[in-house]
Amino acid sequence: MISTAVRVLIPSATSFALGMVFAPFLAGVLYRAKAWKKSAGKSAGIGGGGTPIFNELHKEREVSTPRMGGILIWASVLGTALFFWVLAHTLDTFWPALDFVNRRETWLPLFAMAAGAYAGLIDDFLEITEGRGGLSLARRLTIVGSIGLVGGWWFYAKLGVAAIGIPFAAPLTIGWLVVPFFALVTLAIYAGGTIDGLDGLAGGVFAIIFMVYAGIAFGEGQASLAAFAASVAGATLAFLWFNIPPARFYMSETGSMALTLALAMTAFASDALAGGVGVFVLPIVALPLTATVVTTIMQVFWKKVFHKKLFRVAPIHHHFEAIGWPAAKVTMRYWVITIIAGVLGLSIALLARLP
Repeated sequence: MISTAVRVLIPSATSFALGMVFAPFLAGVLYRAKAWKKSAGKSAGIGGGGTPIFNELHKEREVSTPRMGGILIWASVLGTALFFWVLAHTLDTFWPALDFVNRRETWLPLFAMAAGAYAGLIDDFLEITEGRGGLSLARRLTIVGSIGLVGGWWFYAKLGVAAIGIPFAAPLTIGWLVVPFFALVTLAIYAGGTIDGLDGLAGGVFAIIFMVYAGIAFGEGQASLAAFAASVAGATLAFLWFNIPPARFYMSETGSMALTLALAMTAFASDALAGGVGVFVLPIVALPLTATVVTTIMQVFWKKVFHKKLFRVAPIHHHFEAIGWPAAKVTMRYWVITIIAGVLGLSIALLARLP
């Protein structure tokens, strides 16, 4: 009989190994295709106006380093899931214990990852071929919001989830409002995906976050969900191996959309469905993503109300870069913060389950 810990660790190691083997091939394809931006910088998002400081900081690397590196992450995770699913359905030994694809815990996270990967891939393809910024922000938000609504409906109608877990208290029952709430949380996490802007930053942060959620799901007895989250962490670490400065490729939209949507589904799956508080601790565990969203909103508010910037650049990790911090210092300090925040969030989630 395979222990629960082994059921979680083997998929993680497998997705990492797949990523490491697949990465050189992917990098070769992306470089041959010249899959990078045609012009450096970005257009402003919800705040309007230009982004001259960001554009100056990133004017060289963005037009020589390929996008679409996020393919490595979701391809490794989906490949791992398929690998163990096939073995579980063809060999009647210990393989069924390693199959983490099931309706209650991982169907939705896997679907969300695949859907986000596909939508993000379209955005990246348009970016590198037409050079017009890919899909518009409105279209991307519509896609993410729609997937969030589908996820909320699935949890409410199919899995009977109508409450949100609260630490050290009874779950908060909100009925059908769980559907729009699910969509709002999904959109908020997606907004935090703009943390993908410095070599190694997003990869390290997301790997730690998914490691923490693997621990949360493991503590709740959700072996399949824990294996999925651990598999995502393993694949993201393989991506990080090639994204550490100087990056061989960038995660870009196909990676960030896949990861943020999968994270939203994982947080909800580890919440009231399992008697946990996965959503409540999400802003803590994913503190860098929270800071990304909050500082962007603050920047927009400051510009609208006071007609000046609060930060030199938003999100705040680019502010630190703009005031002279080396990119590597920003990245590594974000990793440290994510670890500490993750330990705190994991502690709250586990303590909340004590009788």
